[in-house]
Amino acid sequence: MKVPAQAKKVFTGMIFDVYQWEQKLFDGSTATFEVLKRPDTTQVIATEGDKILVSNESQPTKIDFIGLFGGRLEPNETPDEGAGRELLEETGMTSDSWELLKVFSPVHKIDWDIHLFVARNCMKIKEPLLEPGEKIEITRVSFDDFLDIVVSERFFGREIAEEVLRMKLDTERLRAFKEKIFPS
Repeated sequence: MKVPAQAKKVFTGMIFDVYQWEQKLFDGSTATFEVLKRPDTTQVIATEGDKILVSNESQPTKIDFIGLFGGRLEPNETPDEGAGRELLEETGMTSDSWELLKVFSPVHKIDWDIHLFVARNCMKIKEPLLEPGEKIEITRVSFDDFLDIVVSERFFGREIAEEVLRMKLDTERLRAFKEKIFPS
């Protein structure tokens, strides 16, 4: 849900802002509605040859998890700029072959989009520059192992896991997804 034009910001947080507005209801009465807004994020499926790179990650407020590379967009940063920056920071890698695969809006009452990209044929150009609150170990896996990881309990990224589970029920969609990751 996007923040309506008539909404007023009532709280500014470190990550989340709170907006409220008066909404007319079906019976003619009004009620105060509320929505959170946070910076959009990126997630990157990074490939190197015929392997997908995943992040084995530790952060102070989370149980260790497996995920994709990515994070919050900086102010005035486009999703593709943020994806490239996050990949470079977390892996030291870059790519000349990017594609936006999907945009998820995961929570109705939060104005927040997750931009899922593929970065093909990644090349290491420098050492990673991790934030003080993250430890990342890169693992290279096959496409089939990637699918198993994504649907495991250790994977962080519910939206992507749900998408992969749906694709596993539709062999044509799964084939098309693999072709997006590894074009012929």
